[in-house]
Amino acid sequence: MKYVAVTACPTGIAHTYMAAEALEQAAKDAGDELQVETQGSAGSTPLGAETIRDADAVIFAADVGVRDRDRFAGKPVVEAAVKQAINDAPGLLARAAEAAREPVADPGGPQAEDAEPALASKVEAGSGFGSRLRQWLMTGVSYMIPFVAAGGLLIALSFALGGYQIIDAPPVTEQFDAASLTDWAALANQIGSAAFEFLVPVLAGFIAFAIADRPAIAPGFVGGAIATTVGAGFLGGLAAGLLAGAVIAGLNRVKVPRGIAGIMPVVVLPLVGTLVVGVLMFVVIGKPIALAMAGLTDWLTGLSGANAALLGALLGAMIAFDMGGPINKVAYTFAVGGLSIGGTTSLEIMAAVMAAGMVPPLALALASAVRGSLFTPAERANGRTAWLLGASFITEGAIPFAAADPLRVIPSTVVGAAATGALSMTFGATLRAPHGGIFVTPLVGNPLPYLAAIVLGVLVSAAAVLLAKRLGRPVDPAPQAAGTAVSA
Repeated sequence: MKYVAVTACPTGIAHTYMAAEALEQAAKDAGDELQVETQGSAGSTPLGAETIRDADAVIFAADVGVRDRDRFAGKPVVEAAVKQAINDAPGLLARAAEAAREPVADPGGPQAEDAEPALASKVEAGSGFGSRLRQWLMTGVSYMIPFVAAGGLLIALSFALGGYQIIDAPPVTEQFDAASLTDWAALANQIGSAAFEFLVPVLAGFIAFAIADRPAIAPGFVGGAIATTVGAGFLGGLAAGLLAGAVIAGLNRVKVPRGIAGIMPVVVLPLVGTLVVGVLMFVVIGKPIALAMAGLTDWLTGLSGANAALLGALLGAMIAFDMGGPINKVAYTFAVGGLSIGGTTSLEIMAAVMAAGMVPPLALALASAVRGSLFTPAERANGRTAWLLGASFITEGAIPFAAADPLRVIPSTVVGAAATGALSMTFGATLRAPHGGIFVTPLVGNPLPYLAAIVLGVLVSAAAVLLAKRLGRPVDPAPQAAGTAVSA
């Protein structure tokens, strides 16, 4: 059999490539041919038209919309989440082989004309609403993360160089001395702040894009910008993106004369969509959402003591539970949203989330090094890589272990990450950088207690994993095979 596949995860970093490797190894083991297009953060090399034409079936392992999906029209398609490809690549290939034996509707027939063109390139039209909503939101988050990383790290660097008072520095367009470290700090702060101003518009714009493709980008971006203007923040951005996508998807259903159809995507849809979304955001829903954001800000500001520790534990558990999946992204997006709100509690939340996110891979790296006999050879090899991944705040480094033994690994890492999150909040550690892991420790407020929280969480998780492995049944050949396939 000949297959082609596309893998894509919200961040486009770890899951995307791990799924591709698992599929390639499973195809090699089965004696099949498979070529994968990884739509990751570094871009992708598209599959050739001839390769797609010769394929017996297509596999989409994606948690976000697949770009240029119409290339695969007329081919049998199997869709799955990225984790399904990592955990059970042979099962996906079996589904693809079964799909290849089924007849496929003529892409030029009535079915294609009646399909939703706005959804065809992003999310399968027949998917359940919950699945589509998750992919729409994850698409927006995936495009927002580069702005978060660039802007947040520049702002954090500016504080390291010039202190927190650097936010009061005059604009560098009016005053800049290349020989002054303070002016360079001000420059980094103002560039990072400019990048942060795009967060909500980018989130809204690409949620809308995921729903209704390119015509929805302008209404989404404008709606997100208005959300920032009226103080609706991230909640307003989410609402604006969903609203813009819904408006454009609805307008796409309107039958228009053939002469007008040609200008609909580039003129009519963006114009009407932007007008409708702008009016609704300014006049109807913007202010109520802004009041909700103000309430959230007040709640965060008022957190202290046990309440703060409980929040840190909850966010830490969420970060570790699916290791880069939707629940992880909810916690991370919540923390990043707090950076734009400001305040000490918001910075404490960011520190707790990053500290907790480092725990799962570091704990499993430690456990596999201390008691290697409890792990498969593939897991021990993954453990050596997990040291760097964990230190870099790439929680996905723990996925090979969780895929091979989820019932023991996931609860163990959740316990340690929750402990780290609670301790970090209790210690009052703060962080303005949204990424970087252990390498941004110089930018952490109260760094020694922060590092102590990470170490304690890693020890708790490692001990829990080893205890669960020893009390459970011995590792059998099936998990070993699964671990080998994931780590290939």
